Amino acid sequence: MKYAIGLLAVFVCSWNNAHAATLLAGAAKVDITDVDAGPVDGPMYARALVLKNDTTMAAIITVDAVAIGEIGPIGNDYLPNVRAALKKLGIPPTQVIANASHCHGLVCADADQRTIQAVKQAIENLVPVRVGAGSGHEDGVSINRRLKLKNGREIDVRHAYSMPADKDVAKVGPIDPEIGVLRLDRMDGRTLAVVYNFACHPIQGAASKGNTADMTGFSSKVIEENTSDGAVALFVQGCGGDINPVFYKDVDHPRDAEPLGNQLGLSTLKAYRKIQPTEDDRLQVINETLALPRADNAEKIAATESEIDRLLKTLRGTSLSFKTFMPLAVKYKLAPEFPSYYSHRYLHDEKLGRKDLPNLDAENRQNIERYIANIHTMEQLTRLQTNLRLLKKHQAENVAAGSRTVDVELVAMRIGDFALLTFPGELTVQIGLNIKEKIQRKNTFVAGYTNGYIYYAPTTEQLLNVGGAQEDSDCILAPDWQPIFETKAVEMLKKITN
Repeated sequence: MKYAIGLLAVFVCSWNNAHAATLLAGAAKVDITDVDAGPVDGPMYARALVLKNDTTMAAIITVDAVAIGEIGPIGNDYLPNVRAALKKLGIPPTQVIANASHCHGLVCADADQRTIQAVKQAIENLVPVRVGAGSGHEDGVSINRRLKLKNGREIDVRHAYSMPADKDVAKVGPIDPEIGVLRLDRMDGRTLAVVYNFACHPIQGAASKGNTADMTGFSSKVIEENTSDGAVALFVQGCGGDINPVFYKDVDHPRDAEPLGNQLGLSTLKAYRKIQPTEDDRLQVINETLALPRADNAEKIAATESEIDRLLKTLRGTSLSFKTFMPLAVKYKLAPEFPSYYSHRYLHDEKLGRKDLPNLDAENRQNIERYIANIHTMEQLTRLQTNLRLLKKHQAENVAAGSRTVDVELVAMRIGDFALLTFPGELTVQIGLNIKEKIQRKNTFVAGYTNGYIYYAPTTEQLLNVGGAQEDSDCILAPDWQPIFETKAVEMLKKITN
């Protein structure tokens, strides 16, 4: 009897080992660069990670492009085409997430077919994997582009318009330095894929002005070259709506994304090396549609137009032109006490009771001040005019939609201990920070720019900043959208992590 029980125990143990909980994963990447768009300084890729356990099959797709539909070279038919093809391969449309890095590189016209090719290759490469999650830190490559002014307004740092006077800036907003990392290793210890989530705007560009996947293209290259042969690094854009590369407006050095990308890649590798993957077959996907309120920009448009009219009326005449203003501005800055000539001439005239030069200086200073005031006014007008066009564009779209709400697709995905919540718009960084704070769980991250594109998604507070920043104006959402989304995001994350 004891012998029989012993044999049974050995059989059960062997059966359990043979059927241990194992996650299968496969990864691949395909070049989607538009080679006809000019010189290439960092190729664009569609990268695919396919995951499978006994009950679920899912795909993470990352694309080096500005958006998944709506703007840029990837059309609105991209996601439906990809999902339809993947459904035939056994991956339900609701279990596919496609994230755009938001680089401004140009991709080829058949990016959808090449993406499908990448997923097919990933399926062919499915192998058992060990899974690990962790996080890294990088605070040297990004900066919040929103500037809080002393008058209570906010503007953002863009190439589309000028900066405010330094004396008018009170403070800047936050960044999120956390890098979310998912590590997938083959059973022999070689790394199959690294998924990393970070909030940034990869829009630094290349010194050559060539077509480029920008900083996150370079960071993925660094990761892939410093892990295992054939490893695929998938960058998943976070809540980077108001996050710029550092020194974004630098005019003294060529714009070069590679050093920033290298830095982000190295920081990701530092976190990756601390992760110890284990056998873990947990794979869960929740896909829900959330109705969010559309904005009515009529009052914003009226207020912006009123401010433009007010500023136009403050412009004052001056005898100066740019040609005469520049040399005067230099002289009066260089020698404020004796700008028009050498000091001895001022002293000579003073002895004779003459005030010709001081009178000239007073007139010139008044004209310089007026000219500078006009410049500052014109700079404000460029911001307002640019943002007014965005407000009017989205007002027309919202009216034409015939609905007071817009449906957005949200996905919560769990892979081992790694949890991700996605949103189709450009979430500003505070929203991601809020969700992390509310969920209070390690290895939980948020991704914007996923499964579509609905423009910027700023906070309620930011949306009340009429016409001052692009994020506030390039938006179809009403201010009260934020708590609705954050509540649903936390609810979905809790479902997959509790």
